[in-house]
Amino acid sequence: MEVLGIDIGGSGIKGAPVDTTTGRMLAERLRIPTPRPAHPGAVAAVVGEIVEAFGWDGPVGCALPSVVHHGVVRTAANIDEAWIGVDGSALFSQRVGTPVNLLNDADAAGLAEMAFGAGRGRDGLVVMLTFGTGIGSGVFNEGVLVPNTEFGHIEFKGMELEHYAAGRLQEDEGMPYDEWGDRVDEVLDYLQGLFWPDLFILGGGISKAWDEWSDRLDVATEVVPAAMRNNAGIVGAAMAAVGAVRV
Repeated sequence: MEVLGIDIGGSGIKGAPVDTTTGRMLAERLRIPTPRPAHPGAVAAVVGEIVEAFGWDGPVGCALPSVVHHGVVRTAANIDEAWIGVDGSALFSQRVGTPVNLLNDADAAGLAEMAFGAGRGRDGLVVMLTFGTGIGSGVFNEGVLVPNTEFGHIEFKGMELEHYAAGRLQEDEGMPYDEWGDRVDEVLDYLQGLFWPDLFILGGGISKAWDEWSDRLDVATEVVPAAMRNNAGIVGAAMAAVGAVRV
């Protein structure tokens, strides 16, 4: 089935039509900077712009960097706090005139990786971490999503994990790869001690530079880079819109 997937991030909003049976994007993705402030009306306007740019009138899936419970946004770490309590699915559906399914962005990325990427065919407990403006997490037990885990907000060294090792520290603030990689290794070691997963999948923009920092990882759990890179959120959002998961 063809679905328009949209990934709403802290710095950019990206979308493309997706073949949900193969995970293939059917057109080059469109990226528009996330508005500042990223309040609901402004973000909905950009979502509408992407839908209109593709001339889309079918189902839409959107990934948002928030806890999403039955379409309602419950947290707002990297978007405007005005989102909290908003029925995001209803807001977007009203703006674009077609049904919109909304879910957490890291959950969306994980869905794509488990179906078509680095997690395909993997059993046991798989933890997907996305490194960008913050740190998102998608957790799968025997292939089934445990939604809205938000590991990036676990306290670590007196701060949230994402303040210690988010991708933006390297990508935007210039932290050397070796220093950043060491921090990621510390984070993985900490999460391993809490959850003992069978596999870590690391995604987000920083995964494109895997060879620059992956040699710093020494955690016992197997660690692999995300195979779908920055397209995972778009593909996973589209998958969720056709019933791949309920949140």
